[in-house]
Amino acid sequence: MAILGKRNILSIVRASQPGLYLDGGELGEILLPGRYIPKDIAPKQKLDVFVYRDSEDRLVATTETPHAMVGEFAYMKVINVHPQAGAFLDWGLAKDLLLPFREQEFPLQIGDWAVVYVGVDAKSNRIIASTRLSWHLSRDTPAYRDGQPVNIFITGKSPLGYTAIVENAHRGLLYKNNLFAALKIGAKMKAFVRKVHANGKIDLSLDAAGYKRVAPLTDLIVKELESHGGKLDFDDDSSPALIRQKFSVSKKAFKQALGKLYKTRRIDFLKPGIKLLDNSNWSPGNPPARPLASDRKPT
Repeated sequence: MAILGKRNILSIVRASQPGLYLDGGELGEILLPGRYIPKDIAPKQKLDVFVYRDSEDRLVATTETPHAMVGEFAYMKVINVHPQAGAFLDWGLAKDLLLPFREQEFPLQIGDWAVVYVGVDAKSNRIIASTRLSWHLSRDTPAYRDGQPVNIFITGKSPLGYTAIVENAHRGLLYKNNLFAALKIGAKMKAFVRKVHANGKIDLSLDAAGYKRVAPLTDLIVKELESHGGKLDFDDDSSPALIRQKFSVSKKAFKQALGKLYKTRRIDFLKPGIKLLDNSNWSPGNPPARPLASDRKPT
């Protein structure tokens, strides 16, 4: 059966002038308008579509992907406000997404951006948005372990740093004293659990701790060197922003990884840049015995 507000793999039932009718199971036939029909469609092919309701409350399908599906959070722009209904958000689809007044934690105007949860209204069975995020987060005690990698969604600023939603389920916090630069509201990224408090709050970090952070990063740097002819323009003097953009880690973590590679005689410093040393017998537990050409240590 097709699921409202989700992507579905549906079979073609019949073709008509408006488009293709797809088998929605208990929801009945669902129209895929002609403008969304793939040009290279094959006989008896099943289609990957998103199912929602059009402006006349009819079930329709589209091959487009909304900014968020039912059960997800997203950062959306207000493009219209109806005095009786509420705000309408740019959802990435032909039909805008309604954010009813009752679901607004604070009044919104055209041009505003808001972090919202996308759900199905129990009374109307229509897909709507809500800024009352706490209503839609898990109340179960988080079971994350310290150092566990997680997916996060940045939801706002706080005096301590940035608030985030962890794995689409729990609230987390990134402390500003552990960040190298400002973050964007609505950004999705990888993070690591630093601590889960007894009250369920989660402290986060953009970097893993200790060896868990350094070991995978050294492998990544070596792979980057190998794919770029043995040389990179990055070193311990590179800007934190460029390091984060390229390797998704802080400058501190990057310097620690360079230090480990230098001590195990895998790299040398060109100032600027680094180069990969030709140590064919190298392994993590068996660094080569020959000295480096340079006795310089990374700063």
